[in-house]
Amino acid sequence: MSDNSEVTPVRPAHVFNESNLYQYMQENVDGFKGPLTVSQFEGGQSNPTFLLHTPDQEYVMRKKPPGVLLPSAHAVDREYRIMSALQDTDVPVAKTYTLCEDDDIIGTPFYIMEKVEGRILRKPELPGMEADERAAIYDAMNDTLAKMHNVNIEAAGLSDFGKQGNYFERQIGRWTKQYRASETEEVPTMEKLIEWLPENMPKHLENTICHGDYRLENMIIHPTKPEVVAVLDWELCTWTSFG
Repeated sequence: MSDNSEVTPVRPAHVFNESNLYQYMQENVDGFKGPLTVSQFEGGQSNPTFLLHTPDQEYVMRKKPPGVLLPSAHAVDREYRIMSALQDTDVPVAKTYTLCEDDDIIGTPFYIMEKVEGRILRKPELPGMEADERAAIYDAMNDTLAKMHNVNIEAAGLSDFGKQGNYFERQIGRWTKQYRASETEEVPTMEKLIEWLPENMPKHLENTICHGDYRLENMIIHPTKPEVVAVLDWELCTWTSFG
């Protein structure tokens, strides 16, 4: 998301009223000064993602896509809330500026955050790097995940962000229902797994943040160092109970 070589003109399906956005930013983003130029990142398929360029600063906007959406999908409000809650923790996230839930501004809800400089590494095998470089980046990912799991949920104001109870029980139940709804033939190994999982769930001992899509491509790596400078794409985030 920090690489401007990955931006294109706004795609026709995602065109919105840029004058409305400019006016909104003047009123709601501290320090904003135009003129404003808008382009679109090639990634961010679930929630279209845009580069907002001004002479003094660059911002990133994530918005819901147009059209009829599933009730809980494309949750830009959850992304904004979790990143805002993590601002004062050890978890690296982009600075958030504003969340707009008024469809009248640009057609769908959106939020604006800072543009973090760094690398987005889309291939997990990290081609072209030496073994020690790859290891250092994956160590940084593990360290960031540990920081995420160490966040005090109540202190961060996220006690109502997830559901009480055993997360594994809910997930196994959902996966099983989805499998039953789509299966075309009986697979004995799947039947054994469906029987085994509920009998071997961890007990509910502790709550921790779960990103929901934690992978290399969903973070920004420092331009020259093996450091995670921002975790992105928090749309599926919740907190989980685990043992």
